[in-house]
Amino acid sequence: MIKRILVACVLGWPLSTKAVPLMDLVDIEGIRGNQLIGYGLVVGLDGTGDKNQVRFTSQSVANMIKQFGINLPPNVDPKLKNVAAVTVTAEIPPSYSPGQTVDITVASLGDAKSLRGGQLLMTPLQGVDGETYALAQGAIVVGGLNATGQSGSSVAINSANSGRVPNGATVERMIPSDFSTRDEVMLNLRQPSFQTAAKVVEAVNGRFGSGTASALNSTKISIRAPITSTQRIGFMAMLEGLDVEEGRERPKVVFNSRTGTVVVGQGVRVKAAAVAHGTLTVTISENPQVSQPNAFSGGQTAVVPRSDVAVSQDKNAMFKWPEGASLDSIINTVNSLGATPDDVMSILQALEQAGALNAELIVI
Repeated sequence: MIKRILVACVLGWPLSTKAVPLMDLVDIEGIRGNQLIGYGLVVGLDGTGDKNQVRFTSQSVANMIKQFGINLPPNVDPKLKNVAAVTVTAEIPPSYSPGQTVDITVASLGDAKSLRGGQLLMTPLQGVDGETYALAQGAIVVGGLNATGQSGSSVAINSANSGRVPNGATVERMIPSDFSTRDEVMLNLRQPSFQTAAKVVEAVNGRFGSGTASALNSTKISIRAPITSTQRIGFMAMLEGLDVEEGRERPKVVFNSRTGTVVVGQGVRVKAAAVAHGTLTVTISENPQVSQPNAFSGGQTAVVPRSDVAVSQDKNAMFKWPEGASLDSIINTVNSLGATPDDVMSILQALEQAGALNAELIVI
């Protein structure tokens, strides 16, 4: 059973702001990674590859060996157990040039039991435009384990159907970017904020002169930059070292419905409110009974289902939060109620509906 925890950490902004590096707040338009994907074959598996039901694996093998002058008779299934069809994904960092290498992730497409010990054959990796930008190949590192006995019992640790190949892809073509040809550099705030955008413009203009930067909206900031590559690189280096004060953002409360984790950001406060949270518990237990007929009655022994249903409701006292109660007060109160993370989320949702919570609720 997954252990449920209540975590309090800084998701909202503190009351006092401090300067942080500009690059911690923004992304540069045109400078980003690019995702690549490819389809390939993993060979050398110890009988843990795709089964015969996965027809595209056999078809891929037949097409591959045909390139080497080997033709299989029609309608012949090679029944391979040491091969698996896989997807290969990678991300090329910005400005990577031909000859540089990147890590790749390999994941099974069929019903292979494990990719441990496998070797990825040469696989072209394509971008969204269909062009090939890298070639992948190499031995797969698998962190999981999957073992099955003859009786059918099995043990699985993590996932053995995916793995990585460190430096497994070589860049063959540089991904084009218009960053160096633009007249202006565009900065995109990771968290949209008019306050932060105004502070970025103020800091840039204070460092490089009035009119250098202008805010287009709460996310995008336009900066006039030198055109020549050497001057632009020096300008961007100085821009990266610039410190900017952050604007205040609305505090957040994040609830993970799968794991039951609740994260309450610093700065979460409530208005005056009274809370009482009771829990209704329904317990159903199955106690099947054996019905034994009398001797020579001609009846048959049967199992009769019997269900016991019990309902209990906990009675909890009502707690009152004063105006402007802080994060510590909220956590101490819900802990004194003995509330689970699900209960905490119900309480916070009710507070928001009542207009007593000054935070944004996010469910993931």
